Amino acid sequence: MLHVDIVKQLGEFALQAAFESQGRVTGLFGASGSGKTSLVNMIAGLLRPDRGTISIDGEVMDDTEKGVHVPAWQRRIGYVFQDARLFPHLGVAQNLDYGRRMNRVADDPAQRQRVIELLDIGHLLDRRPGKLSGGERQRVALGRALLSKPRLLLLDEPLGALDEGRRAEILPYLVRLRDEARIPMVYVSHDPAELRQLATQIVLLKNGRVTSFGGVKVLSGS
Repeated sequence: MLHVDIVKQLGEFALQAAFESQGRVTGLFGASGSGKTSLVNMIAGLLRPDRGTISIDGEVMDDTEKGVHVPAWQRRIGYVFQDARLFPHLGVAQNLDYGRRMNRVADDPAQRQRVIELLDIGHLLDRRPGKLSGGERQRVALGRALLSKPRLLLLDEPLGALDEGRRAEILPYLVRLRDEARIPMVYVSHDPAELRQLATQIVLLKNGRVTSFGGVKVLSGS
């Protein structure tokens, strides 16, 4: 379960969000500037709330009253950005292994093979990122995050930089990830059709406030 109850002032913008989600995929939906990425960065530990608490499965990540702030690198959270952020000088296989090594996770060949098969990237292992399509790069970025064995996966508009064809190519892999990997996800998007296909619970953000929370029906007006 993901518990969030935070307040954060960012210049003139105030973010105030509170919700508890047990969904396999929690969708954060809202227009640009509504606070989605700032909220995800707080869950990741990249931003500290001014006031409030964040916990994952009962383990406290932030509690401003008690002075608790678990650093990002200790949270065991995978983060996939809009741009894949692969290392151009490394092959796909080395990029996949980077997250595991950085998080000091023991090598697990069986898990690596499962992830490679889940994302259908076995034929890409010897390539460099510059030789991949946008959709292929995102699949490799997803694989890298999964191989770090995260307790939670954050995806910040991972299809936002792709054209319609590439989005259609990668969305089925995200659905498979939801159904087979059994890792809870927080998925940021401003595309209601994307979230209807993927999310199990929705947090609707507007001007830094949660205006609705529930099943995909909360997107009915979008």
